[in-house]
This record gives sequence, structure tokens and C-alpha cells, in this order.
Amino acid sequence: MALIKVPTSFNIEVEFEIPEFYRRLLSLFIDMVIEIVYLILISKVYREIARNYNWFDHDSRYDLASIQMLLFLPIMVYHVVLEITMNGQSVGKKIMGIRVVNENGGKPSFSQFFIRWLLRISDVWIVLLLGAILSGGAGMGGWETGFLILMALGFLITDIVLIASSQKGQRIGDMLAKTILIRTSSKASIEDTVFQEVEDTYTPSFPQIMQLSDRDINAIKSILESSKKKNDYLMATSAADKIKNHLQIQTDMDPQSFLEILLKDYNYLSVK
Repeated sequence: MALIKVPTSFNIEVEFEIPEFYRRLLSLFIDMVIEIVYLILISKVYREIARNYNWFDHDSRYDLASIQMLLFLPIMVYHVVLEITMNGQSVGKKIMGIRVVNENGGKPSFSQFFIRWLLRISDVWIVLLLGAILSGGAGMGGWETGFLILMALGFLITDIVLIASSQKGQRIGDMLAKTILIRTSSKASIEDTVFQEVEDTYTPSFPQIMQLSDRDINAIKSILESSKKKNDYLMATSAADKIKNHLQIQTDMDPQSFLEILLKDYNYLSVK
């Protein structure tokens, strides 16, 4: 299992698992099957709608073209909408246990998802070409179809080579959007929730914790979990020392206990 290390706000590296190539391939296959099934269904719907239109009427042809574009729209935005609304996952990614994160391990911004989607060329073209064929060719000539298929395959092969050869398993869209794919079972995820129940009678020990950003809090949680799983006391000590210096906290508390108290303080103070 390939691993990459990303820096947190406290210069402590957290490890993430890069998904095996077969997981990405199966994820893509599942998504394409879903898209193709949808295309088969909408092709039948389109043919039924087209029967009621006069193909020799100019306005009718425009209406049919608009309907066709609307029917194909879900395919075009399938990945970007699902990845934004499902925390970096499509249906295929969720089934295969992978998701998109930014290069720091956090949730990508809308612009990163958008850039990644704009450069999602190969598989979208292949699905759309299949849809065009299913809908009767959509006015495409043989040479045009062949050219687009070759272009789509060229991009697909390029992406496969990049995924297999790059250290972070990034395709063209990932490189430009500065995103990576990770296993959802990774040892630590900076965007994992920090929520925990805190009793109402709790008294915070370090209110300075509210000076940190949400990303810093998530980083503390990730570091704490990683140090416990690896029995890496030095990782917790290093993070605790940096936080103490930054927030000007004086305490002899055990580093792991200190980090736990910080998270508990944050949970209490953030809802009060």
C-alpha cells in the first residue's frame, strides 16, 4: 500500500494511503455503468418525445436540441455535483472506499472540484459518445466519431500513465487542481469530525484553543489519533510543544492528555 505524507499546520506529517490502481479503475467503471444505464433510459425517453415533433419544422428541431441537452446535462455534471455534495466521493468512489482531498489532506475547495471536473475529459467523452450512438448518432459523421474516440482514448491513456507513474497517483486534472485520491480507511484524515459530547458542567482548561482555526483543530485530532495508533509519543510531544509555544500555555500535562483536553475544550467552547 503506497503512502504519502502531508504537513499539518504544526509541521507534523500525517500519512494517507493512496488507493491501489484497481480501486480507481473499478470506481471509474462503476460510475460509467451508472452513466451508461442513465443514457440508455434517456435515449428511450428522447425517442418517445421526438415522435411527437415535426422534424421538418425549424422550431421543433431547436426544441428537440434543447431537450437533448437537458437530458444529457446530468452526465456532464455527475462527478462534480456528487464530489461536492458527498465529501469528495461519487457513487463509484464511495463503493470502492476512496475520496478526493486537497494536497494538504483537507476538503477541496469548490474551485478545485471545478478544475478537476473541467479536465475530466476522457471518460466523459466516452460516455457521451456512447450516448450519441444510442440516440441515433446525433448527426455525427463516421470520421468525427472516430476522431473524438481517439482523442478520448488518448486522454484516458495519458491519465492512466500519470496515475501509475506519479508519486501521488495524480491524473492531469488532479495535478492542476492540486488534489489527490486517498483511501477512506486512511489512518488519519484532517477533515474528520472533531465533534464529541462534553458535559454541561465541564470547565475548560485552555480557552486559548479558540485562537486556532478549524483546520488547526482537525490537525490536532489527526495528530493525536496517529500518535496513538503508532504509539508515537514523539509526534504528540512535538505537536504539544508547538501548540504551547503558539498559545503561550504553561503545563506539565502529558502530551497526549494535553491534546485530548484541547479538543474537549474546543468542543465545549465552540457551542457556548
